[in-house]
Formats: sequence, C-alpha cells, structure tokens
Amino acid sequence: MRSSILRTLRGTLVATTLPDRLFSLSKMACIVSVFCTATAVISGAQAKFTWVYSFDGEGAHGGANPGFGNLVQGPDGYLYGTTEVSVGTEGTVFKISTAGKLKSLYIFCTDGEPCLYGAKPLGGLSLGSNGMFYGTTSLGGSPGDGTVFQITSAGKFKWLYDFGTTTNGSEPWAPPILATNNLLYGTTSIGGSANEGTIYEMSTTGTNAASLSFVGKNGVQPYARLIQATNGTLYGTTSQLASGNGSIFAVTENEGFKTLHKFTGAPGGGFLVGGLVQASNGTFYGTTSTGGAHLSGGTVFSITTAGKFKTLYSFCAKASCTDGANPLASLIQASDGNLYGTTYNGGTNTSGCNGGCGTIFKITTTGQLTTVYNFCSQSGCADGYYPESGLVQATNGTFYGTTFYGGQSGSAGTVYSLSLGLDPFVKVVPALGKAGTTAMILGDNLTGTTKVSFNGIPAPFTVVSSTEIQATVPSGATTGTVTVVTPGGTLRSNEIFQVD
Repeated sequence: MRSSILRTLRGTLVATTLPDRLFSLSKMACIVSVFCTATAVISGAQAKFTWVYSFDGEGAHGGANPGFGNLVQGPDGYLYGTTEVSVGTEGTVFKISTAGKLKSLYIFCTDGEPCLYGAKPLGGLSLGSNGMFYGTTSLGGSPGDGTVFQITSAGKFKWLYDFGTTTNGSEPWAPPILATNNLLYGTTSIGGSANEGTIYEMSTTGTNAASLSFVGKNGVQPYARLIQATNGTLYGTTSQLASGNGSIFAVTENEGFKTLHKFTGAPGGGFLVGGLVQASNGTFYGTTSTGGAHLSGGTVFSITTAGKFKTLYSFCAKASCTDGANPLASLIQASDGNLYGTTYNGGTNTSGCNGGCGTIFKITTTGQLTTVYNFCSQSGCADGYYPESGLVQATNGTFYGTTFYGGQSGSAGTVYSLSLGLDPFVKVVPALGKAGTTAMILGDNLTGTTKVSFNGIPAPFTVVSSTEIQATVPSGATTGTVTVVTPGGTLRSNEIFQVD
C-alpha cells in the first residue's frame, strides 16, 4: 500500500489568531523591490548568453509573461513552462526546443469559456517519474480558486482537482511534485482552516485529497514548490509568519510537521518566494527576496536537515546593488558543483528598469558570489528583464531561463540560454529509489547506449529514444553516481542517486 504522509497528520498544526488575508501580485511586486518609491556583461571567457525566444502575447505563440517557475526538461529533450497571460485568454502551457522552436500545448480560457479548467498558471511545471507533467493554476476552476492539472509532452491536458470548495486550500502558485510514494504534494498560498495556506496531498488522478493548514505560528502563505529530499522527507518554505518574515519546514509521516527555521529580522532575510534545493553535500540552499545586511536586497542561505542555518550572502553589497537585488526564484546546483540563480532587480543596467533589470549569478556553497549576466544588456532589452524564474541546466550542459518582461515585443518576456562551457550529463528522475524500482534517465544522444550503472553496479535498461532511457535500480546498488556509456562517450549524472 502506498504510504500517505498527510492523511495521518491532518489538522495537527497549532492555531493562532491571525485575520484572514489575501495577497496580491501587485503587493508582492512592491515588497520585493526596495525601489517601489524610489552591451552584455558576462563573467568568464567561455560564457555565452543567447536570446532564444521572444513572447508576443498571442496564445498560439506561447503567451506572455512566464512567471515564477523554472523551466523543466522533458523526456523528449524539450523545455516546458507556463505563461501567466495571453491575448484574450488566461495563460498557456508551452514547450520549446533548445534551438528556440516553440509550441503552445494548452491555452487556458479560450473561446470565452468560463475557465473551468483553470486560469493564470504562475509557477511552471514539474516532471513526474511517470513522464507526466503537473501544474497548477492560481485562479479558475469551480468556484474559481485554482486547479491542479496534468499534461503530456504531446499536449494531452487533464484537469485533476478544483480548490476552493473544501479546506484543502486556494490559489496555488507552485506545481505539485510526484513523490516516491506516487502521490502528489503541493502548497496553496491561501485557504485552509485559517486562510493562510496549506500543504496538500492527492493521488495522480486528483482523488483522496488531504491537507494540513498553515495558521500563522508555523507559517503563512507558502508560494514555492516542495522538494523531496534524499531522506524521503518533504521540505518547503513559507513567505511569512504570524510574527516574522517566513519559515522553512519539514513534514514526514512519522514525525509530523517541524519548523526548521523562522526568519525574524532583516539581517537574516525574509519573505521567501522561492523554494529549496538540496545540494550534493546534503545541505539545502535557498534565497530570501528581502532583508539581509544591505538595503533589504535579499539573501542566499544554507540550512541543514537538523536546522543549522547560515546566511551566505546579502545582496546590494555593492553600490547601487550592481551585484543584484531581490531574488524570487529557487536556486539550482549545476554539474560544476556551484549554485546558480537570478535576481529580479539590481545589476548594472537600470535604463527603463525601476531598481535595476536583474541578474544571473553564480555562488559557491561557501558564499562566494559572481555576477554572470546583467539583463537589458541588449538594445531595447531584447534579452529580457525582471526575471521572476530561475534557471534549469539542460543535459547538454547549457542553462536556460525566462524573463517576465522584455523581448522584441517589449513587455511579454523571453526565453534565453547561457553557456558556460560545461559538459553534457544525464539526469535521473527521481533521484532516489529502492532496488527494483524504475528510474527515468534523461540525456542527449543516448541511442546506442551499451551500459547503465548505478554507482558501478550494472542495471537493466531500455533505450526509449535519443533523449530517454528507462532503467531498473539493480539489486546491490548503493548511493552514488549513475553512469551511461554511449557511442559518444560516458555520461555521468549531475547529482547523486540515493538508494533507499
């Protein structure tokens, strides 16, 4: 029987007396910018920034304004994401090749329909080990408080769940994740027993939904997606607290809900919009959009599974915040071991951007930060500006991301790539499992593969396509690197595969 994490924990969070509230995008935009009242620069000889695609607002062309979710690579090698709006509709799901060939897979609220399947997807998509993509809409559905949906790489769309009619939450921003127990887990920004947000659990068909309600003391308004760590535990962040500026939490079936850290003041940062990433050293890393040691520019932090917290970097350490300000997205750890992310504001380019046009940055796990790119470095900001989302490193070694504004239309946003000369690799989905379970291996030029190994132990496998392998975790396998031997050479996984 599949193990349920939340069903035995429903209603266990401690209540406080906070008034119900809604949180608008316009309010968020002002909070994350300390400036509400107030030729490409690239670091490294091998760095190359490329404009890949410019949105024009039309749903058939991908829509406009890709939001907070990082792009995700699919089994077919394409990158997948969502836009918040399009002309006459309420957002899209799209796929785009690394060469810039884009296709709209689904357009919300077309032909005047009453948005029964959702509206305004804010947080992108997640890829399940079953090859399906999952997402949420912040609005729409019945009665209009958001939905959960599933979509295939071919664009076959399936509505799974409506929020708003129960205490399971309302207005989700981030997509759910498919955990190793084959259940979906996610967060809603409001709703629940205190209207302060929830953590929800449901089957992949949208049934058997259960939830935990945030009620102030343990967090308020979670915006980011959850992650499942190598120990099987779910981890996440909230943007606020009853008395504070956000929190980091863990939740397990046996131990229940646990607050690992509370943000209580400016020096340590606050207002978390992005989630966490677990690095190869087992430590989690994330960003705060405000607070820190300089001008409330936000921070990068680390935290262990035991709750040991450390601020690694405070933005606006340089004059006029040329090192960046107000990161909104989750970090990623790249194949070189460094962390990469974006800032919504700051940087060296300020023309036409209130508070700076944003940056791409690299930071070591010890806190040494390098600005890799400053947005609006091209004429007319054709490269984009104000990146709400972070990065994805595709298996070809190149980084890809989106900007909320900019591009050839001026305001609809872009898709871009950033090459730092890193080698190709393979990615295993999920990155943990038991012997006998099936893992999906993503990569490039996989046709003709002769061997797949889990930390040196050969594994049975099937080559599905040039970009996908299905492998069985072999008996006797231990935690370590997955290697794939192809005619072009040996590829290694970008992260450690954890054997339960």
